[in-house]
Amino acid sequence: MEDRIYIVGAHSRAQTFVEYLRLLYPETGVEAFLYDNEESNPEKIGMTPVLQMDGELKLNFDCPVYIATRGIYHEKLAGRLKEMGFREIRPVTPALDIRLRNAYVKKYYACRRQAFLKLEELGTGGSARAGKTVRSDLEIAGKLESAVYVVRSIFDKPLRHPYLLASYEREIQAGAALTGERLYPDVFTDDTGDNISDRNKQFCELTALYWIWKQAREGIVGLAHYRRHFILPEDWELRMRDNQVDVVLPVPLYVAPSLAINFKSRHSFLEWDCMMDCLKERNVLECREAENFFRGNLYSPCNMFIMRREALNDLCGWLFPVLFCVADHIGWKEDGYQNRYPGFLSERLISFFFEKNREKYKVAYADKNFLA
Repeated sequence: MEDRIYIVGAHSRAQTFVEYLRLLYPETGVEAFLYDNEESNPEKIGMTPVLQMDGELKLNFDCPVYIATRGIYHEKLAGRLKEMGFREIRPVTPALDIRLRNAYVKKYYACRRQAFLKLEELGTGGSARAGKTVRSDLEIAGKLESAVYVVRSIFDKPLRHPYLLASYEREIQAGAALTGERLYPDVFTDDTGDNISDRNKQFCELTALYWIWKQAREGIVGLAHYRRHFILPEDWELRMRDNQVDVVLPVPLYVAPSLAINFKSRHSFLEWDCMMDCLKERNVLECREAENFFRGNLYSPCNMFIMRREALNDLCGWLFPVLFCVADHIGWKEDGYQNRYPGFLSERLISFFFEKNREKYKVAYADKNFLA
């Protein structure tokens, strides 16, 4: 990594990127953050200036510039930077983000003497044989022992490029109670048996999670999203079993300035404070533990996981009463995006649940992809 760089972007992606560099490459300094839009931007991030890209700036064009914004803006920004005179233009691609994120989290946990286990790095032994998958009695009987449910709804925008489900993935239609339309015949739907399918506009993929909790029977069960899938080794089930892994979560994401403040700035303090009140009503000590956790910066996003049935039951039995408590107090919000606050809260709560139960459950991590 170079001694001096520029970063395009001044919001969450850029701040996360510079935090990765701070820990991994402390010798690297940021000359300035640059932006090219009409959004509200801070004047400084820490002691580093935030500058609008224009012809009046006196910049060192010999320094590399990293584009740390949403990928859809990279091409346009790269063209603008080239016109300005920059020669080394480096978009922060998903591949680069994954590499830096893993290195950051590994070092972060090592500094705290905590284990950071990547599922793909765990070996197999005992019943494992290289290149082969051991079939369980349930599989031989025609009942899948493991499944990752991939949540879709009829309201989702189609993917630009088709995605072929992995052998262990099965789609489930969320919010099925809100429409008579089905994705295709015989698709799993979240509106049978004990369900909260009609609350999908607020609870998002959590209506599918509730159905999985109440209806699915696999011993190892997961939740993913039609645009977000885990990147797993072919023998991931064997690695879980041979290493006694209880839970697989996405590699944690860094957000600034803290989990609590980040949520309040992106959503609302009302929902957050209500959640903390609900936790306090249930257990004062647990609420204090949550407050301490939410002062930190790392959480596993996207409501994605793979876990053993026992862990799933424990998580859902704890999670949903908290979310129902918040939803009952806050109610419906007219803004469709902000109305999904139970889903946004659950991302933070799931991470907290497994942190506070660190001694009970063995957690490993896996990368994920984002599909366009």
